[in-house]
Amino acid sequence: MIFRWITSEIKKKIEQVPAVTLLGARQVGKTTLAKTIAKGMDSIYLDLEAPEDLFKLSDPAAFLNAHNDKLVILDEIQRVPDLFPVLRGFIDKNREQGRKSGQFLFLGSASMDLMRQSSESLAGRITYLYMSGLNIIETGSESKTIHKLWVRGGFPESYLAVDDTTAMDWLEDLIRTYLERDLPQLGFRVPATRMRRLWTMLAHLQGEPVNYSKLGANLEIDGKTVSHYIDILSDLLLVRRLEPWHANVKKRLIKTPRYYVRDSGILHRLLGINHYDALLSNPILGKSWEGFVMENIHSVLPLRAETYFYRTAAGAEIDMVIRMPSSEIWAVEIKYGSAPKLGRHYSAICDDVGATRKYVIYGGNDEFPVSSDVTIISLPRFMKKLES
Repeated sequence: MIFRWITSEIKKKIEQVPAVTLLGARQVGKTTLAKTIAKGMDSIYLDLEAPEDLFKLSDPAAFLNAHNDKLVILDEIQRVPDLFPVLRGFIDKNREQGRKSGQFLFLGSASMDLMRQSSESLAGRITYLYMSGLNIIETGSESKTIHKLWVRGGFPESYLAVDDTTAMDWLEDLIRTYLERDLPQLGFRVPATRMRRLWTMLAHLQGEPVNYSKLGANLEIDGKTVSHYIDILSDLLLVRRLEPWHANVKKRLIKTPRYYVRDSGILHRLLGINHYDALLSNPILGKSWEGFVMENIHSVLPLRAETYFYRTAAGAEIDMVIRMPSSEIWAVEIKYGSAPKLGRHYSAICDDVGATRKYVIYGGNDEFPVSSDVTIISLPRFMKKLES
């Protein structure tokens, strides 16, 4: 079993607040991790997709009172939104009796709906953590291991498959499950074939500006509907929306967000890239690496860190701008090659956003300066800096 990096953070939050919500895409490992954590605690687990477990909450107050001294783990909590007001009363009652933490662990795979539902009822009583797929800290930083994780993506079942073909077959089943079962069950009325075409178009446009009207014309829908469909994929934690940097810059900036298919394995399956050699010869190589690096970085970012990209109308850009909780700003350029070439003005562009650290993440293994204030660094070494 692979140890998950976020485990200690979840345990710490359970000790601090009444309710912890762990958000992540389906099959990313939330349930396995929650059950592992629960083994060391007096706890009870309910899968709210299972009719027998859902039936146990027919009278939620009675059930919760019967397990008042336990950590109650509720999986796919977004399926029972009416439960949140009941949970609020239960938490408040326990608070009056002196129990202020460790009451609930919620697991969810639809972020915006769940956050809206829970925050309205449990404000001041709940905290949120995001669980990514496997990252290179968890799997290992050897080149061969990184290439395997990059091609197959971070879903444990895909990464641990016996070979690439089996991994891609599993990912294809996951994609179809999302489109044909999960979307209708969550109340999204979207034709599966149309959503898959859009998802594939976003894969081809990985990390590029998106023209909603142009995509809509290809899908025979309007741009507003395209935006709504992309919001659904974002809500399900399948697509990442990266906002443009906009603060304190006296230049004309690109204001359109960029989108990335979060999991590199899904990206490759949508594009028909089935193994590492095929990826190396595909035009998506650079953008695939960029998205892979970004997801690994996001998986270990401190809470309250914010990420953006920066691009001016004149073409000056930074792939990723990280505003740390300390307000320190890190500028990150991402290059796949082992001998990355930088524009002459990269350091000055970083100064536009007030960057205090300037990095170029590349496909090699080392760390070395290329100027007085710009460092070339491997992805594993950069992630170690974020951990420290």
